Amino acid sequence: MQYRLQHNQKWLSSMSSLRHLDMSGVYLTEASDWFQVINTLPSLAQLHLSSSGLPDIHPNVASLNLTFLSSLDLSYNNFNKSFMPQWIFSITSLVSLDLSGCHFRGPPISSSTSSFHNLTSLKFLHISENEFMSSSLVLKELSSIGGNLISLDMGSCGVKSATLDSLHNLTSLLSLVLYDNELTSTIPKSLGNLCNLRHIDMGYNNFQNISLTSLLRSFLDCKSPSLESLYLEVSRLSCSLPNQLEQLVNLVHLDLGDNDISGPIPESIGKLSFLRSLYLYWNLISGPIPYSVGGLSSLETLTLSHNHLTGTLPESLGQLSKLKYLDLSHNLLTGVVTDAHFSKLIGLKNLYGSGNNLTLRPHYANWVPSFQLESLYISSWDLGPQFPLWLLTQRDLSFLDMRNTKISSTMPESFWRSFPNLQYLDMSQNQIQGRLFEIPATLVGVELSSNLFSGKLPKLFNSSMLKLLDLSNNSFTGSLFHLLCSWGGNVTDALNLANNHLSGAIPDCWEKWQSLRFLNLENNNLSGVIPTTMGYLSYLVSLNMCKNKLSGRLPASLMWLKELQILEFASNELVGSIPTWIGTELLDLRILNLRSNSFDGTISHELCYLTAIQILDFAHNNLSGNIPRCFNNFTVLSKKETTEINPDSMISGFPFGFGSGFEGIEIKNSASLVMKGQEYTYSTILYLVMVLDLSSNKFSGSIPVELMALQALQSLNISNNQLTGVIPKNIGDMKFLESFDVSLNHLSGELPMSLSGLSFLSSFNVSFNNLTGRIPSSTQLQGFNETSFFGNKLCGVPLTQICGEIEHHKDQQEDDTSHGVDFGLIISILLGFFVGFWSIVIPLNVGTIWISLYKLRYMLGC
Repeated sequence: MQYRLQHNQKWLSSMSSLRHLDMSGVYLTEASDWFQVINTLPSLAQLHLSSSGLPDIHPNVASLNLTFLSSLDLSYNNFNKSFMPQWIFSITSLVSLDLSGCHFRGPPISSSTSSFHNLTSLKFLHISENEFMSSSLVLKELSSIGGNLISLDMGSCGVKSATLDSLHNLTSLLSLVLYDNELTSTIPKSLGNLCNLRHIDMGYNNFQNISLTSLLRSFLDCKSPSLESLYLEVSRLSCSLPNQLEQLVNLVHLDLGDNDISGPIPESIGKLSFLRSLYLYWNLISGPIPYSVGGLSSLETLTLSHNHLTGTLPESLGQLSKLKYLDLSHNLLTGVVTDAHFSKLIGLKNLYGSGNNLTLRPHYANWVPSFQLESLYISSWDLGPQFPLWLLTQRDLSFLDMRNTKISSTMPESFWRSFPNLQYLDMSQNQIQGRLFEIPATLVGVELSSNLFSGKLPKLFNSSMLKLLDLSNNSFTGSLFHLLCSWGGNVTDALNLANNHLSGAIPDCWEKWQSLRFLNLENNNLSGVIPTTMGYLSYLVSLNMCKNKLSGRLPASLMWLKELQILEFASNELVGSIPTWIGTELLDLRILNLRSNSFDGTISHELCYLTAIQILDFAHNNLSGNIPRCFNNFTVLSKKETTEINPDSMISGFPFGFGSGFEGIEIKNSASLVMKGQEYTYSTILYLVMVLDLSSNKFSGSIPVELMALQALQSLNISNNQLTGVIPKNIGDMKFLESFDVSLNHLSGELPMSLSGLSFLSSFNVSFNNLTGRIPSSTQLQGFNETSFFGNKLCGVPLTQICGEIEHHKDQQEDDTSHGVDFGLIISILLGFFVGFWSIVIPLNVGTIWISLYKLRYMLGC
């Protein structure tokens, strides 16, 4: 069609009698002469070119032939903030004009032929997302149309409350859309005839200092208000719901969602018998759901989620025979729900009740609900201990969330056959027993973690569309081969098999799983080497294989996992040096955990290229050499960059956009980290954790001063190495440090005074070094146990050793020396005799003697 408009216009120009032309959605970006073609159709009455990518609006037209045009739709063609074209105002026959999303700026050129006052026949004006409409002069011109305009849409135009007075002549207005503007006060009574207004949308404004009663005063004062639709969502409304809402007797749609409305839902709400949709989600509404809600006989949608509602569900809910959508999730509701609560809900399709403390107990064991649900989300309800058999009657179910519902029996054999359309299932955090033999091909998401499933892993079908499979924290046994390699490939994004009893080698067939972004095989009994085919997982963001029995080296094929942000192989039996390609190829890494393996060699300077790293754990290996000075290149840890700067960071988890019905589903990353001497598992706040742990290796040399540049660090552990020298004086620059451990090294000198400034410090250990002098004074340091300082020559609180005594002891030593007694010479002679004697007589006891001397040295604090 685009080609014909550009190069062959005769077919269209010859249609001089054409009255209706609709080319909405046709790509016309290169049709620069589109208007000249349209202008050859004098009989045209309706022209629709919405979302066609028109390149130009043609602001100057010498002669206009569209004298019979009554409907013009140019919506959602972005004209790059051009001025409003004059020729549109010349079409005096226009009844309907839609310029939504055209982004005209202005105001337009003012003349007798270029203003709204010429469009006296106009009844429908949709002009949202146009900057020029914010001008009071333009609104006055619009008001001059008078009583013909019925529908006006000025959403997202930057309109301010003060300019609305200009619309006082629009007395026939029935629909007014003012969403997403800069309104801050009530609608002026002078704006048309508000008592006749049927539809008003003022959502996404800022009514922070206005009560809902004040905002609606102009309507509530009407003797017979005609209002049918009222939309005020996301407008920062406060105060409570007024009893006077009952006066809006014709109300069909009411949306007050996502505000700061508090207090109870008034009983008078039940008098709105024509109401079909009621949205009160994301507010601060408290108290019980009124029994009068059963009077909303026309209600189809009721959304009360994310409030502070308390008490039990009123049985009157069961009288809403037209209800299709019910959302009560994330409140404080309690008590027992029975079949009486659903007695007449024959049309119910979607039930959301998660996050309440409700117990479902039908009066009859063989209860068959009158409804057929498509979506059921009732996590945290009490449905157990037996599996609810009524669920098997819901054959239309596509989405089922029964997480944490206290079910402890086996899954019925007919379960999968009962739901031919099921796409998403979450029954995690129960104690469901038995085996899983297969996952139906229709399913896109399956979460069955934290149950008691056992036996082999289930089979997947070749036609499977599975994106998410979480079977973690169960008792599955056997090999991974049955699940991973026995079929032709899939489109799975996330696979979590952590915390089971799986064993054997990891199969080398990962080329079938190339869509994976999340893989967790942590805490199983997997052995053997890491397969080279894992290099095919080029979209992988998180890889966790901690706490297995993997051996060998890290395969070079892992360097192709360029998207990796989390790499965890802790607590295995891996050997060799830490590969340099980790630093040069995996540049998005934020967590690198190789703790408790047998890696050796030095840390190469290439690892300093991991500028986004925030958790680096190499503890309990055989690494040696110096701690790299280039660690100050870690921009996140040095506060040169924050985790919030990178919007692509998925360190805590990432959402799954499988389509409608999967909103809010997210895979949570987790990491087990040793901090403050204990192991903690972090998930939700993982992106905030900053750790460097190089403990229990063979590092030597001094602590690099550059390490102190990592000012975002919360935990620094370099204990049990062979480090020498002093603790850098500027350690106080690490203001967020909560845990500091340099114990079991050969550090000397005094504790830096800057330690006193570490106000977040809650774990501290410098024991068994060669430190001397006074412990600096601070609330934190004096509050630690004295064992944090043992094995040094330190004094002061919390140690019992008073600093004055040490100084006096030093003075006494100097006095003894001045009297001519050379104790050093005497000790040297005796020591030489002692060592020589034992080395000749019984050499087999030397090791035992030196161990005893080593222990004695620390016991005496020497």
